Amino acid sequence: MKKDIILAGVGGQGILTIATIIGTAALSEGLYLKQAEVHGMSQRGGDVQSHMRLSSEVIASDLIPEGKADMIISVEPMESLRYVNMLNNKDGWLITSMNPFDNISDYPNLEEILNDIWKLPHYVTIDADKVAKEQGSVKAANIVVLGAASPYMNIKYESLENAIRTVFKRKGEDIIKLNLKALKAGRDYAEKNT
Repeated sequence: MKKDIILAGVGGQGILTIATIIGTAALSEGLYLKQAEVHGMSQRGGDVQSHMRLSSEVIASDLIPEGKADMIISVEPMESLRYVNMLNNKDGWLITSMNPFDNISDYPNLEEILNDIWKLPHYVTIDADKVAKEQGSVKAANIVVLGAASPYMNIKYESLENAIRTVFKRKGEDIIKLNLKALKAGRDYAEKNT
């Protein structure tokens, strides 16, 4: 098993939380893991991206070569397109929230961004904010996106659930339940809409 993932978004959207959950799940399955340091502005509002490599074999490098990523998981649609050149055009999946983080004066037209995404062979676009609100909190939008990516990750769903329990343990049972609901809602959406 090998899975090369680009995580993309804007600082404050929970990209590092997604990485921690995937990493915890992968390690629980005995997989090797390498993650490049987060690039970009990790403060709120700046672009953030990270390389995450998972494999059943030893991994030599933590950087994913251009055109070789199996998946882009993004919590912001424009940020997903920023790294589309990294995606394997034949088999790669792009999973992104459709909710823009409109923090620049010349933010591109959302419809144009989505139309570019919808030209890709494999994608999931989800209104993660709406789905997260329906589960109890818009703060779980990142976990909704992770749930939408979960059918294509080659990691057991139960491992992701257990990783959420581990990562959010100190925040209490209500936060764990919220994030488990968000994960399932994202997965259900992807399975029904792809």
